[in-house]
Amino acid sequence: MGTALLHTDQTIISYTIAAVALPLTASLINFCLPVKSKAAGWISTLAILVGCVLSAIVFARVWNQQPLHTQKLWFTIGNTKVFAGILLNNLSALMLLLVSLIALPVHIYSTAYMKHDDRYSRYFTYLSFFCFSMLALVVADSMVLFYAFWELVGFSSYLLIGFWFTKDKAVQANKKAFIMNRIGDIGLLSAIIIIFAQFHTFDIDALFGQHGLVKFMAPDNGQWAFAPDRMPSNYGSVWTRGAMTTLPAIWQYIACAGIFLAVAAKSAQFPLHTWLPDAMEGPTSVSALIHAATMVAAGVFLLGRVYPLFTDTELTVLAVIGCFTAFMAATIALTQNDLKRVLAYSTISQLGYMILAMGVGAYGSSLFHLATHAFFKCLLFLVAGVVIHEMQHIKEENNLDIDPQNIQYMGGLRKKLPLTFIVAIVGSLALIGIPLTSGYLSKDGILIQAFEWSEGRSAWLKLIPAGALFTSWLTAFYVSRLIVKIFFGEFRLLKHHPDIKLHISDGGWQYRVPLILLAVCSLFPLFSLNPFFYEKAWLFESLKPAEFMARENIYHTIIPIGVNILSVFVMYAAYAIYVKRNTFSFPQTGFFYRLSYNQWYLDKIYKKLIVKPILGLGKTCFWFDRNIVDGLIYSIVRLSRMVADLTAWCDKYIVDGFLHSMAALVQSIGNFARKFQNGKVQYYLYSMLLIVLVLFILKILI
Repeated sequence: MGTALLHTDQTIISYTIAAVALPLTASLINFCLPVKSKAAGWISTLAILVGCVLSAIVFARVWNQQPLHTQKLWFTIGNTKVFAGILLNNLSALMLLLVSLIALPVHIYSTAYMKHDDRYSRYFTYLSFFCFSMLALVVADSMVLFYAFWELVGFSSYLLIGFWFTKDKAVQANKKAFIMNRIGDIGLLSAIIIIFAQFHTFDIDALFGQHGLVKFMAPDNGQWAFAPDRMPSNYGSVWTRGAMTTLPAIWQYIACAGIFLAVAAKSAQFPLHTWLPDAMEGPTSVSALIHAATMVAAGVFLLGRVYPLFTDTELTVLAVIGCFTAFMAATIALTQNDLKRVLAYSTISQLGYMILAMGVGAYGSSLFHLATHAFFKCLLFLVAGVVIHEMQHIKEENNLDIDPQNIQYMGGLRKKLPLTFIVAIVGSLALIGIPLTSGYLSKDGILIQAFEWSEGRSAWLKLIPAGALFTSWLTAFYVSRLIVKIFFGEFRLLKHHPDIKLHISDGGWQYRVPLILLAVCSLFPLFSLNPFFYEKAWLFESLKPAEFMARENIYHTIIPIGVNILSVFVMYAAYAIYVKRNTFSFPQTGFFYRLSYNQWYLDKIYKKLIVKPILGLGKTCFWFDRNIVDGLIYSIVRLSRMVADLTAWCDKYIVDGFLHSMAALVQSIGNFARKFQNGKVQYYLYSMLLIVLVLFILKILI
């Protein structure tokens, strides 16, 4: 069974399949190559380049058009038919193109960054498989298929995070990521089962698309109800009040909780966020891909897919958690000295903004920020890769005992890495949200709509936009601190090693081209010709809710002005603290500093309250199994052996002994009797005389 398509639509579907299949093909080819083969890099890069072109064609055909959906029967269980196919709408077309666009510079960059690695072809095997998993995820039309690729994304990230498996930290990091994501996977699987049990289909379009079965829950009757005002225009807000199936409140809450667990694990939201900073143990190019448009984006994409499932109450919970995650991660980033860890917490914070936006109904702004964040965060991670690579070169050339990722050893690198410095400035300004960057358009949209959402709500809920606003200033500080400590001032190692050799540069074209490409994409023209009004961005205009009214209140003016003016002062404060050191002071001690530096002690809390009890329970179970269960079994075995030994002894010495004795007796009697049959007459006479004497004596005695 398949959906009838026009010839052009069939071509678009074919292009989509090819865009997804090319990375898988590259992965299979690289798997067969020698482990150090340099051809692997260009095979994967060519595959993703062609896939990128095909994705662009698909995007141009699907964007703002009727969704394309085709499926075929996959398998049947009883009366249940499960279909597999491809669903292309605005959301999936956007993600298909975004993943390809981000993966392309990462692949080019990786050909140089990983060229000295002993497992070069294996790296590109994993990287291509990772891209295949994510690309397939965004176009899958079935919840079963979606879950399968969801798991493959987690598995491939496990391989990449622990790519340098000879390092214990890398092994621990990929195990942590794998285990925490399994928690989310249980939630997603539970939600899928509940939704299927009620609606009897796994079809995403039938469930959440135009005329979909899933509707919003009305708080008064505990059933899903018609609420088109909550739906983005591109999703299909044409609903009917016909005899649609409703879902009891308790199961709807459980399904939403399961979805949230999946989102929290994949997109690193509190309380399942602690795996992401540790995932920095993988290659920096892998970090760029994970943090930009693949694994962590999968959680936000899932929310976009099942957005009609959530009620206003549940969306409010999402907003609260997103706001808290954004704030918490930003406070932690303030004091971290590991370059990649600062960027990791920045990613967690920005993902918090996206979840917050989903919670306040800013569906379009959430996905808009997902797209813009992908470019400038990928850029910053690739910048980090260049800096770390050159610091490692300094370390090896001068035989120094330093951590090449520690920003305390850096400073003044703008003189040696001019291109890297320029693109880092672009990426940082986009992350802060300064005008003329894409980050300004998407982040300010979230802030404005958060304040609009809070109108008429309780004072506690008004803390959500206020917290998001404050977090944006924290972002300005920690990003400025990072850039200042890396590129400004003097190179700090010169104070202790004045004769140090600094033979470093921006690298070859494989480094430069991806950095320039991503820097250009981090500026406003890619998303809007108007650099100041996020409402004019083509992406937002296509994803905004149908009832959205542009610039309807003062928030649209006062928030961008206030945020950016204060952000400039915060940026200067960071420069003054870490370069001039004559105007401001920053406390290096105290409770709040320790709280931030120790990452809110969450890892220690989890280790003490969760990991240690679980390990203790495991040890207890092991002891019980070894000493009680196995002890009982071993006791039974020993008893059985004792009984068997006793039985064997009795059989050998009692039963067999009696039989052997009887045989010996019979043999003796036979031998004795045989002596009387020797053929000599005198022996017969002696015998007869002996018998007569015996009988005579017996007669006398008796």
